[in-house]
Amino acid sequence: MSFTIKVKEELLQLDQADKRELSAIIKMSGSLSLTGQGLNLSITSENAKIARHIYELLETLYQVAPEIKYHQKTNLRKNRVYTVFVADNVEEILSDLKLADSFFGIETGIEEGVLNDDEAGRAYLRGAFLATGTIRDPESGKYQLEIFSVYQDHAEDLANLMRKFMLDAKIIEHKNGVVTYLQKAEDIMDFLIVIGAMDCKEEFEEIKIMRETRNDLNRANNVETANITKTITASMKTINNIIKIMDTVGLETLPLELQQIAQVRIAHPDYSIQQIANSLDTPLTKSGVNHRLRKINKIAEEL
Repeated sequence: MSFTIKVKEELLQLDQADKRELSAIIKMSGSLSLTGQGLNLSITSENAKIARHIYELLETLYQVAPEIKYHQKTNLRKNRVYTVFVADNVEEILSDLKLADSFFGIETGIEEGVLNDDEAGRAYLRGAFLATGTIRDPESGKYQLEIFSVYQDHAEDLANLMRKFMLDAKIIEHKNGVVTYLQKAEDIMDFLIVIGAMDCKEEFEEIKIMRETRNDLNRANNVETANITKTITASMKTINNIIKIMDTVGLETLPLELQQIAQVRIAHPDYSIQQIANSLDTPLTKSGVNHRLRKINKIAEEL
């Protein structure tokens, strides 16, 4: 199950019947048709549970009995598309939800009352996400939440509504419409809190923390591996130089303090500088050990 579906299923479990949520769903997924009997309203979704939720909202809020139809898509994915079809009291429903003007192209943004009321805004964002929202799986490490709108005015109003909740929302034009989006993990988690998807917020945060912990461990391991490689490379260079001295002028030609360092390095090629310092008869700092090793290397290079 995708993370988007998890969020939507959690939202569907909330025991709420809010007109602003229904308003967003109808505005973003609804269409009108005219017959001899009057206006008909069709609301589409590729998710059967969301279609059932829309049915229940209409039934609860307006005491109408919609019909749910479905057809198969003709593309390769072959998803079913569900349509909640309303033939009764459509004009009254649109008027009550303040949607009539938007369907007739007079007002394509979000109704002012929603923008000015926090609870209305939360419900509207919940409906908008149920209608056309997606969230990239946080396991990917590339965080993105998107809500698609047909009209730019609506996308801009969605962004402004999100900004009221301190979310860094942006918009971008896509084919056939405009997308309002969030890219920061913290903003996406805050959005999930705003719309009431608390379990998914916790899951998102847990995945994010686990990814960051793994990345930190990988970086630490990479640094440690690099340090080990550097130590071994330096050690082998010094060992080769000590062997060169032994084969040419002899180790006994070196000063006693350099002989001791050379003997420890030859005997323990895997020792770090600190371990060499600790193994000496006379205590020496790492800086002192490095200084003597450099002197050995210089003597070998001059032979």
